[in-house]
Amino acid sequence: MKTKNLTMIAIRKIVLIGCILAIASGCEREFSDDVEFAGLPADGDVFIDAFSSGLNYFPFVDAGADPEAFSVVTDDVFSGTSAMRFDVPTFGNGFVGATFATTSNRDLSGFDALTFYARASQGATIDAIGYGVSENTDFQVTVNGLAISTRWEKYIIPIPDPSKLVDETGLFWLAEGASFEGDEGGYVLYFDEVKFEKLGTVAQPRPAIFSGEDLTEQAFTGSNLTITGLTQTFNLESGVNQTVGAAPSYFDFTSSNVEVARVNELGEISVIGAGTATITALLGGVLADGSVEITSSGGLQTAPVPTLAQANVKSIFSDAYVNDTESNFTPGFGGSTTETSVTSTSGGNVLTYNNNNFTGIIFENTVDASGLTFLHVDVYVQEAGTEVGIQIRDIGPNQMIETDVNNGLPIGDDRDRRFDITGLTAGQWTSFDIPLDGDIANQKNNLGALILTGGPNFILDNIYFYTE
Repeated sequence: MKTKNLTMIAIRKIVLIGCILAIASGCEREFSDDVEFAGLPADGDVFIDAFSSGLNYFPFVDAGADPEAFSVVTDDVFSGTSAMRFDVPTFGNGFVGATFATTSNRDLSGFDALTFYARASQGATIDAIGYGVSENTDFQVTVNGLAISTRWEKYIIPIPDPSKLVDETGLFWLAEGASFEGDEGGYVLYFDEVKFEKLGTVAQPRPAIFSGEDLTEQAFTGSNLTITGLTQTFNLESGVNQTVGAAPSYFDFTSSNVEVARVNELGEISVIGAGTATITALLGGVLADGSVEITSSGGLQTAPVPTLAQANVKSIFSDAYVNDTESNFTPGFGGSTTETSVTSTSGGNVLTYNNNNFTGIIFENTVDASGLTFLHVDVYVQEAGTEVGIQIRDIGPNQMIETDVNNGLPIGDDRDRRFDITGLTAGQWTSFDIPLDGDIANQKNNLGALILTGGPNFILDNIYFYTE
């Protein structure tokens, strides 16, 4: 699945004032019980033969989208006189990315799906498409990898819980483009009859959190976790089971023990005490598949305090030193399941890793460790038998991480040093000093990353290169 880093375009929100309060001569006038107040319009039209009321086009220009990629055409339509056209550029020339939002807030609670007709000049797969993107994304819905044929066909994106959409402005959005050489690009997408409908055939809701898995997490007071893998699946009239990614605000989250862990409307879990709590969720009154059982041991003990002089250290992450470079602790590697957070504790900040399969720490600037001899790291685990793999990567003069996708080994001018951290004792910090030898003994002047495997749950602190 390809993803795009979408930068939201600020959209001015119009506040409708539906009542004027008049106070005169010290008296008040009460409204009759028969008075009915007008609500927001229940207008489901997005694009029929033109933009619907208040609709505007906002390309994701700051993220690299081509603002000229969209147009309205009259020569290739499904119905009526006009259709929407997107020219998807070839690799290296940006991408198609935009939201269609309205300044006339809509009440969409009477509909159950966004529908549209679409076709492409070649068979294609749209990276991401949906609705709910405007000045906020509280009720964003996303379908990833929607396959589009060369014929006009109708497509359906269900609403996870229509009762939530009583004040919506984001009516349609998409992001599509070639993300590597040879990927699909240089073709045309057409959309017509884009609207919200009440189909009455969207049935059998099956919501899920954590992609339907029942997880267990070891934590400590002050830990923060985020609920991921939020989806809603419906069976459509065609028999197809359509799954959409749903924003956390569609769900109602519950903690079985709020003295241990609490969860807010954004799916953010805060661990506040010792004990065990299970987080579950409802969507539209239906219990979601998936949960997380959190066991907290209370406060985290402080990692050992380093004693080396700053002059002998090039730090990556430590409160004891000035870091030699800024780093990206959440690189978002494709296929990674890791949840990483910088957590504040009574002893300072630590790096918390949950559900790790592989992730990394990517240095903003390379580190010249030519005169250094070790990498130091402190590791804390809560489960006996946990092991962590660490790879020290020198990215060479070209300053690029180059890896053979078949075996994960460095290629080109990259070199690495791999080390398995074992013998960890649950419930306490263990210090490791990894020699900068092996394949990086003679090439360690462009250290650019640390790749982390194993776990799946562990905590790191005091990561630095040094010499004695």
